[in-house]
Amino acid sequence: MNRLWGLLPIAVTGLLTLAGCATRPINPPITQANPATGYRLATRTDLKGRETMVVLAFSGGGTRAAAFSYGVLEFLKRTEVVKANGEKVRLLDTVGVITGVSGGSFTALAYGLYGDKLFAEYEERFLKRNVQGELIARFLNPLRWGNLSFTQWGRSELAADLYDEILFNGATFADLERRKDLLIMASATDVSTGAKLVFDQELFDAICSNVDDVKLSRAAAASSAVPVALSPVTLNNYGGTCNYVPPAGLQLVAKDAQPSRAAERAKRQVDEWLAFTDGARRPYIHLVDGGLADNVGMRSFLTVMDLTEALQEAGEATWLDSVRRIVVIVANSATAPRTKWDQSESPPGAVTLVLQSSGVPMEHYSFEAMELLKDKSANWRLKHRLRQSAAFAANTDPAIAEDLKGPDIDIYPIDVSFAELKDKAEFEYLNGLPTSFVLPPEAVDRLRAAAGTIMAASPEFQRLLKDVGAKVVTEPAAQPRPPAD
Repeated sequence: MNRLWGLLPIAVTGLLTLAGCATRPINPPITQANPATGYRLATRTDLKGRETMVVLAFSGGGTRAAAFSYGVLEFLKRTEVVKANGEKVRLLDTVGVITGVSGGSFTALAYGLYGDKLFAEYEERFLKRNVQGELIARFLNPLRWGNLSFTQWGRSELAADLYDEILFNGATFADLERRKDLLIMASATDVSTGAKLVFDQELFDAICSNVDDVKLSRAAAASSAVPVALSPVTLNNYGGTCNYVPPAGLQLVAKDAQPSRAAERAKRQVDEWLAFTDGARRPYIHLVDGGLADNVGMRSFLTVMDLTEALQEAGEATWLDSVRRIVVIVANSATAPRTKWDQSESPPGAVTLVLQSSGVPMEHYSFEAMELLKDKSANWRLKHRLRQSAAFAANTDPAIAEDLKGPDIDIYPIDVSFAELKDKAEFEYLNGLPTSFVLPPEAVDRLRAAAGTIMAASPEFQRLLKDVGAKVVTEPAAQPRPPAD
């Protein structure tokens, strides 16, 4: 027995040697930034000229978020609208941008990669799979300890390998290029500054790197890298080496000495963006869960709308000048489970407090982001009505005309969240689901069904149909399977 114990260190050493030490993937540099190329909004040529822009925002929340956002895609797929001219259009085919954070990034990236093929495979390959169990098994596998012992290759790189095997099949952002009518924006959080980093060429130009070579699995891993449980994902920052010039709109906002309120709100995001360009001082960027910066994936789009408003106030052209309607469908799977802490004199333990201290601000910010979107919608509609009024036609005061400048765009904020459910029993069930990468099949099915139910009942969705003179032709939704006996 003593001899066996003596051989144990040798055996462990052998296993570690066999496992080897992996090196993390290196995002390659570019020598010249070109705003006319790469995976970015400006190169989605089929979106230009649209009068209606449909944006989906998928929140974080593990498999709960992935299933709920998938339910929104299913509803849009099976729902057709008949336009006033008799033309039938699938709502899914009108989507131009999808943002994804953490669990929602898996659904966003997978749909961008597979399109309609996803509806035949996603449940088996991801939603109804024990991804969390497979991750834990890999972490505990001695043959992988050599990789995990390497400080630049942590648990999130191991997770990225699993996501690649079970869902993304080696695909990179270059594989999303084929669709010129859709942009997928997965995001993570920069540990150093708390800034949001979006995986598209617009941001990667700032760090002088090529997003086309980044695997989708690695973007998903960064977006869902919950601190402590998973390690940060590291990118090389070559900022300052590719003659990068920020877009004119960003420069205008950054230099404005007396910015408007819209410009002032956008300026903070612009400053965070431009901070990435200092590759000499910040040669590495460490990324964690995107939900820490923006758990509903709304910040980027709110910034785009603020920039649009600021540029139009300044008399500058914008990418959205042809757009008359922006439909923003926010699939927010945030939960607020009830606790019994207030029934005890003893406070919660340290681990619980850590989880609560990060989760509560995220959920509160999610609520505020949706409210900001609704406020933006109301403000733009009010200014538009005032500009169309007889009183404004008779106005001779240039200051009033200046104050009423703004986009002639109607925003439809469609809130798809558990709080919108009329069925309180179903709300209690979904609100009690954990944030993890494994859920019972029944939970997955009920999340999918709930998303369609909420979407169909949305007052903003009904307003949209009325305003465009369309009606819905929909297949009945698949009912959740009853629990097994």
